[in-house]
Amino acid sequence: MKPLKKITAKVLLGLLFMSISITASAGIHETAEEEKTTGSFTAGADLVSSYVWRGFAQNPGANIQPTVSFTYGGLTIGAWGSTNLIGTAKEVDFYLTYAVGAFSATITDYNWLFTQSYFNYDPLTTDHVYELSLNFAGVEKFPLSVSVNTMLLGADLNSVGEQGLSSYVELAYPILPNAKLFVGGLLISDGASNAYGFGNEGFNITNIGFKASKEIKFSENFSLPVYGVIGINPGTEDAYLVAGITF
Repeated sequence: MKPLKKITAKVLLGLLFMSISITASAGIHETAEEEKTTGSFTAGADLVSSYVWRGFAQNPGANIQPTVSFTYGGLTIGAWGSTNLIGTAKEVDFYLTYAVGAFSATITDYNWLFTQSYFNYDPLTTDHVYELSLNFAGVEKFPLSVSVNTMLLGADLNSVGEQGLSSYVELAYPILPNAKLFVGGLLISDGASNAYGFGNEGFNITNIGFKASKEIKFSENFSLPVYGVIGINPGTEDAYLVAGITF
């Protein structure tokens, strides 16, 4: 690990622990209520004008993004996908999340390449990427959310074929009940063989933006949640504007 990567990794972890410390010093102790003994299923979908992830453009054109999950207490297992409307690109992800109060941890199995069998799990040739995410959702007196995400295994390699451990951290802050500002940065080792296909070594700000949402009411019994996101990626010198509808 190079010195810059060591220093930046410490900064990312420091941000997460700083959030924990501030929450504790503010005297905020969110005690979980007794969990219900029955679980629940949820399903839904988004229709987006384009698919942008962490500041990087993904599938071309409009995408439909279905999701289904099962929650039991603080544990959620689910699947999320995305495909463009002409069917030339797709993504299928599975995840497992455990949440306690404002904190959660998630393991995600990503697959958006599909260059070979989906069931190829060889660590050197698989299309899958496995990521660990640690999240702080913020609380009423300190609504800043923090997300730290590191790819641990799979198709995220450096220039010599070793695990790249690409890491993305994002901070978000609500400025209105239906609007938030966010900034995210990516830490990679070297080369463009990492899962992001991004060649700038070290830490780079890759996602700065604003998201707003509202519900369009059609009748007393039916409304449609819509949202818009505008952002820039200084690392790729790109910008994006996305509109979405949630069903």
